[in-house]
Amino acid sequence: MTDNEMMVLEEMGPLKEDMLVLQEELMKNHRINPNLYVEYDVKRGLRDSAGKGVLTGLTEISDVCAYNLINGRMIPAEGSLYYQGINVYDIVSGLNGRRFGFEETIYLLLFGKLPNQRELDMFINVLFELENLGGRFVRDVVMKASNANMMNSMQRCILTLYTYDENAEDISPMNVLRQCLELIAKLPMISVYSYHAYRHFRKDDTLFIRNPQKGLSFAENILLMLRPDGQYTELEAKVLDIALILHAEHGGGNNSTFTTHVVTSSGTDTYSSMAASIGSLKGPRHGGANLKVQNMFADIKAHVSDWTNEEEVTAYLKKILNKEAFDKSGLIYGMGHAVYTLSDPREVILKKFAKKLAEEKGLMDEFALYELVERLAGTLIMEQRKMFKNVCANVDFYSGFVYSMLGIPEELFTPIFAIARIPGWSAHRLEELINANKIIRPAYKYVGHHAQFHSIDER
Repeated sequence: MTDNEMMVLEEMGPLKEDMLVLQEELMKNHRINPNLYVEYDVKRGLRDSAGKGVLTGLTEISDVCAYNLINGRMIPAEGSLYYQGINVYDIVSGLNGRRFGFEETIYLLLFGKLPNQRELDMFINVLFELENLGGRFVRDVVMKASNANMMNSMQRCILTLYTYDENAEDISPMNVLRQCLELIAKLPMISVYSYHAYRHFRKDDTLFIRNPQKGLSFAENILLMLRPDGQYTELEAKVLDIALILHAEHGGGNNSTFTTHVVTSSGTDTYSSMAASIGSLKGPRHGGANLKVQNMFADIKAHVSDWTNEEEVTAYLKKILNKEAFDKSGLIYGMGHAVYTLSDPREVILKKFAKKLAEEKGLMDEFALYELVERLAGTLIMEQRKMFKNVCANVDFYSGFVYSMLGIPEELFTPIFAIARIPGWSAHRLEELINANKIIRPAYKYVGHHAQFHSIDER
């Protein structure tokens, strides 16, 4: 029994013994023979035997590429990511110092093309006009019932916004576009204000609420609202803008975006759909992975005396893989990806900006440790797991480090991911509404038995 399970039992008080009996019944009667998945060719997690996602739909929004077709064979290649057919490398490199890269990306994902200057100015103005939450909502919804999990707070606020919308149930494309733009614009305020409320009411910290300023980018306003002095450097805003771009979308098959498609296909409202997607992203196997990376590196730094000693770092990584160190899971977090093989393009781009930020912050020793672990871990994992597929670092490897250097608290790591990803969810929701007319209903094979019913007196 885990420590958490023991804690739950202790909190049950006089019901402790009854809960133990119920848990035993639960575990005894819900075990499925793993060989049955092979017998019935069930794609566990909607993946084939090689771990590749099972095709469940069509999309034009983004493409995740990790292989080249050569002489009829799929050969591992450097990863690439396309938003509406445009390589994310080109999106980032083409900014040329412009401050509204994330806003341009939102426009691209929703409307299928990059905006010209007139279109961008109009779009930024629309988003600014839609971002206001209203003092009553901030007071009665955001500030009340604050808790330590900002993702939970975001879900609650999004669902409550339903009651403020006179056309909440209208799922026509025009109305859904309006709702999506409102949520995209409001989510930064909801997340930052929820954090301030938690710090004030639960931690007795000073409460300061700073309104976003017109003319600033999403990245600039997040830093402005988050920091007590409202100050930030040009590089800090640039790096956060890049991070938002890189997290904005990642194909229709990732867990939260697939959730968007599934829930949207039922015909439900936009607020329910987005709250469900946030619930998916909240999971540590999805949006919470970068926090796991940060915690792992804190553990490495605490137990490795010389961060530059390759042998010492290797020895500790082997302990982690052997379930002897850190969280005893046997995982080196931030390494490996379901699709990418040789490289994750988001990680490659973010790493360059992480280095620039580390130079500005005087944290190059820590950056060097990240680089060393990245270089060693892939080979160690392949050797340990006897794998033939290359193991590369994913975007989570450096994103937590970047957020920490930006002074973003850990409670907001996953909400920042949600702020970035809601444009992608919005594009997929609209795509599902416009193109599909069937509810998504996968099948499960029943492998239980049919029992004869007995009355309660006969049992």
